[in-house]
Amino acid sequence: MRQIVLDTETTGLDPAAGHRIIEIGCVELVDRKLTGNRFHVYLNPDREIDPGAVEVHGLSLEFLADKPRFADIAADLRDFLKGAELIIHNAPFDIGFINHELRLLGNAECDITEYCTVLDTLVMAKKKYLGQRNNLDALCKRYNVDNRHRDLHGALLDAEILAEVYLAMTGGQTWLVLEPESSPVLEAAPDAFSFPVTPIGLQDRLPLKVIRCDELEQAAHSERLSEIARASNGRCLWTGKS
Repeated sequence: MRQIVLDTETTGLDPAAGHRIIEIGCVELVDRKLTGNRFHVYLNPDREIDPGAVEVHGLSLEFLADKPRFADIAADLRDFLKGAELIIHNAPFDIGFINHELRLLGNAECDITEYCTVLDTLVMAKKKYLGQRNNLDALCKRYNVDNRHRDLHGALLDAEILAEVYLAMTGGQTWLVLEPESSPVLEAAPDAFSFPVTPIGLQDRLPLKVIRCDELEQAAHSERLSEIARASNGRCLWTGKS
């Protein structure tokens, strides 16, 4: 399986307002392994950059003045992405900007999803961690991915970090054989743990010790369920509401 982890930086938030892409960063995964193959380019947007955007990524018009335009790299980008599954955090943002750039070229292939599939890690994270912060920094903290070198956003840097986060989010057990005559292992994502598993029969297990929660723990649990219920508009399964 070939996957491309992709991120962009832009002049602002809305392509409908004329904002443009100024950086594209991609890293390649094949069978869940980083190959070292990358696509990275800075682009001249031919327009001003919003001050708020500069605060996020630190890219200036002076720096971008001698860089290629999207039209110059569009074919190479298409060839790099074609047939892959794109892994993007908040995919509608990046896909919307790329499609906008393709439309400006009058490109017949003006929808990137016509030749790529897309996996949105923000959607994945929201399903796994309902009501919690799920931006890239929060996920790095949750999965112990080192992002201390990320003072500013950068498309290639964020793509590299997102690749680590994605592998951690989707890692762990991929197959497990419990027959005694076999030598089963847990296959994990690259850089994650992998260790042999010794089958344990039900008859060999010790009785489970039951530890009751105290009043303070019960109160904290109830408060946590209330927070989830508020974040999900009252659709918290554990409170019996739907």
